[in-house]
Amino acid sequence: MTDASSSNRLVFDSGTLLLDRGTKDQLEAWFGPKVWMWDHRVLKWRCDAIHYGQIRQGLAAFDTGILDEVPKVDQGAPGGLLTFASEPKLPPLRPEQLQAIEAWSRSKRGIIVMPTGTGKTEVALAIIAQSGIPALVVAPVRDLMYQWHRRILRGLGIDAGILGDQRNTIRPLTVTTYASACIHATELGSRFGLLVFDECHHLTGPIRADAARCSTAPQRLGLTATLNADARELEVLIGPVCYELGLQQVKGNTLADYDVVRIAVALGPSERVRYKEISGQIASYVHERREQDPLFEWKDLCNEAAKGSQASRIMRLYREKESIEDRADEKLDVLEDLFRLHLGEPMIIFTGTNAMARKISLRFLIPCLLSHCGKAERLDYLEGLRDGVYPALVANQVLDEGVDLPEVKIAVVLGGKSSTRQSKQRLGRILRKRGNARAVLYEVVTAETKEVQKSRNRRRNDAYQGTSHRKLRRRPDPS
Repeated sequence: MTDASSSNRLVFDSGTLLLDRGTKDQLEAWFGPKVWMWDHRVLKWRCDAIHYGQIRQGLAAFDTGILDEVPKVDQGAPGGLLTFASEPKLPPLRPEQLQAIEAWSRSKRGIIVMPTGTGKTEVALAIIAQSGIPALVVAPVRDLMYQWHRRILRGLGIDAGILGDQRNTIRPLTVTTYASACIHATELGSRFGLLVFDECHHLTGPIRADAARCSTAPQRLGLTATLNADARELEVLIGPVCYELGLQQVKGNTLADYDVVRIAVALGPSERVRYKEISGQIASYVHERREQDPLFEWKDLCNEAAKGSQASRIMRLYREKESIEDRADEKLDVLEDLFRLHLGEPMIIFTGTNAMARKISLRFLIPCLLSHCGKAERLDYLEGLRDGVYPALVANQVLDEGVDLPEVKIAVVLGGKSSTRQSKQRLGRILRKRGNARAVLYEVVTAETKEVQKSRNRRRNDAYQGTSHRKLRRRPDPS
């Protein structure tokens, strides 16, 4: 019988793994370099729990003499299997969904990139059912957390636990938010064998990454419609991209066919004068600073502005300049035209700021959905749009991702970021197929401002390839 005091134990400890002893050369030979660090506080080797899969491979390959006491929830350990009350009731999967599952199943780690509306959730539910092991589903916001809970109950027949929104019920299948997953990362780390990260681009960053870093789960699935510069970090936390489906491959088939219409508007006389005045002051300041320091850039301006120097005045001018671009009066006139053109059709309006969203809400008497809106208020607005109670919704970023509105086929973008990610997400809101209805996204851009370049940047992705970009003929002014 082995003496417990003499055994070399591997245990889970608050989001990390602890190993009693071993030389550095031994550990590198068994588990690879840069995994373990010596913890002088407890006189043991320590590493992030994310390395457990790699360590388990080493334990299987070498005679290490290490006693692995980490819970193996993916191998039928106590509490290590999901219990299905009945056979999962998932819809038949399309060929591209089956291909995604097959690609992920080869290593059971990786990211699936599929456009909004092509069934990423069904893919994840099929993988959860197929694995049959405890799984934690992580969503960006509370609304999506509850949406996942409903989909799991309907598709798998499991009443999943909920961690977040002042609820703390942890079950073998649990849904949570990125914020809650980070807060509870150290206690959740050894309880799940599969992690599912919805909209996984939210995982990057030193704090949110703890949701992946502090877990021993050997199986990991990331879901996203857009993957940009964060792919490298996500590969470490989840795995590489194992399947990618382009929007053009499903346009008009799985997804609705669509057009993108770009409408240029002009600044009014007073707006144009003020805009040029502000632009001149900002350019003069930047020129002066770059004469002093050729490497002067945006982050330096932000740092100086925080110290209350002249840079703070320039920063205020910059915000005013952005506000003029975002809230140009003619944008509202165009929006009025579009309401007339699509009378009786539900519509989503995306803005670049909360201020513009409120301005539109007050002028056209439509609900304004912002991040601070309560759960009941959000549900009322979304259900009202679906049921035809409200003709339109205006939002800043709340509707950018994860909201199912198949009835809506018209979207108007009045402002926002230049990222291709946001442009794909916003377009995706209107692409869920409903009969033969064709979707239209209007992009209203203030001419001769930085919005023009933002618009060009947004169009540098496959979502905008082959679409029509034309000017909308404005109705004549009755005066």
